Amino acid sequence: MWFSNFLLSNEGVLLSVFLLLLIVYHLRNKNPKDFPPGPFALPFIGNFQIVGKKHPHIYFNKLAEIYGNVFSFCFGRDKMVIVSGYKMVKEALVTQADNFVDRPYSPMGDRFYSANSDGLFMSNGGKWKAQRRFALSTLRDFGLGKNRMEQCICEEIQYLQEEIEQEKGKLFRPAGLFNNAVSNIACQLVMGKRFDYSDHNFQLMLKNLSEILHLEGSIWGQLYESFPGVMKRLPGPHNKVFSNFNKVREFITQEVKSHKKDLDHNNPRDYIDTFLIKMENLKETDLGFTETNLVLCSADLFLAGTETTATTLLWALVFLIRHPDIQEKVQAEIDNVIGQTRQPSMADRPNLPYTDAVIHEIQRMGNIVPLNALRVAAKDTTLDGYHIPKGTSVLPVLTSVLFDKTEWETPDTFNPGHFLDADGKFVKREAFLPFSAGKRVCLGESLAKMELFLFFVGLLQKFTFSVPDGVELSTEGVYGATRVPEPFKVHAKTR
Repeated sequence: MWFSNFLLSNEGVLLSVFLLLLIVYHLRNKNPKDFPPGPFALPFIGNFQIVGKKHPHIYFNKLAEIYGNVFSFCFGRDKMVIVSGYKMVKEALVTQADNFVDRPYSPMGDRFYSANSDGLFMSNGGKWKAQRRFALSTLRDFGLGKNRMEQCICEEIQYLQEEIEQEKGKLFRPAGLFNNAVSNIACQLVMGKRFDYSDHNFQLMLKNLSEILHLEGSIWGQLYESFPGVMKRLPGPHNKVFSNFNKVREFITQEVKSHKKDLDHNNPRDYIDTFLIKMENLKETDLGFTETNLVLCSADLFLAGTETTATTLLWALVFLIRHPDIQEKVQAEIDNVIGQTRQPSMADRPNLPYTDAVIHEIQRMGNIVPLNALRVAAKDTTLDGYHIPKGTSVLPVLTSVLFDKTEWETPDTFNPGHFLDADGKFVKREAFLPFSAGKRVCLGESLAKMELFLFFVGLLQKFTFSVPDGVELSTEGVYGATRVPEPFKVHAKTR
């Protein structure tokens, strides 16, 4: 009697509805046969313990030790598969490249890129292939990997060196200067010009880019991806991601309008010009050659081409200051091969094996993109013996590759010897994947390698970097869409 009365009460009705929802949730989210194991996920909110973790990539590495290199995980209601370790990441991104080339739906990407269909980063299928191919060919035409771009970088190095010299050895924050210098290389390719470091609008754009990447990978970005229906109605820092992105789009839109006014069809100056000409010659819009997509692709090039390289240079200072003996050894090699007056060139790299090894080790330990972007399975497949159904989101963990204990002799130690043989010659390592791998490998990889080498050598050639006595720079990092060092100041003593 009491039970029937309870069921008819308000509390009983609520409990019944809740139990019904649990049953429906369980039936809809039941793992298929041979699906990868993973930590217990709460109904509706999933593995909520990930939210607020300072370093999600480290948490995933710990889970891999428990469940293996292929395991499942729930972000909110979305179940995905995490892939760890060099062997399995290579299997997914390279061996099964065609199956794991597309991006899954992203609520945040939906607001950025019009239902994930535009831009270079989130688009899929024929549109993505056409835009990536066009971007690569256009950037090559304007000097990507050629002497023209090398000269452009060397000129920017001179501007950077002059700015640092003006500090006269006093403490200063290098982050802003590095962002200015590296972004100007992207500006040369995309819009055919560089900006003065004091340009107000340029500084605002760089500030917006940095905030976007930080917030995108923060707890607010995680919450938006997991619960978009709720988060888009709530106030909070996550809304700044979209307002900042709109400001970046407006900055680029103004550049596009300026380019249209004096466009010379026979003499394109940059990526924007070439895209505009392609739009006129190709009337089909299903391949993404629209003015809206021009702005979004340009924004992607800035996001990818500025923050990552500038952040790697910041990590370079962190590790060199923590290891002054390595800084001295790099400078000795540079002095012996180039001297302190001649500008470096890419032709010098084979003669600077130790310097090259240090740069690679900085990239490995800096680990600036700990989690690769999500992929989605195009068809049913298997990874490490587990069944991966079509439509499953897959997250490769690049940290697990760069710190794989089976691939690196001293994975947790800064050791340039990882990239040197017994004779001191530079050696490539297969597990060195800071630019990802496969068909979605960073399209600016060759440019980034050139920038890193020339900027790094140009800085160490002219300056010795240090911090005040008693100050120790942290290697913990701040996690966002990229992993950046904690803010710091340095002395740059002219050599």
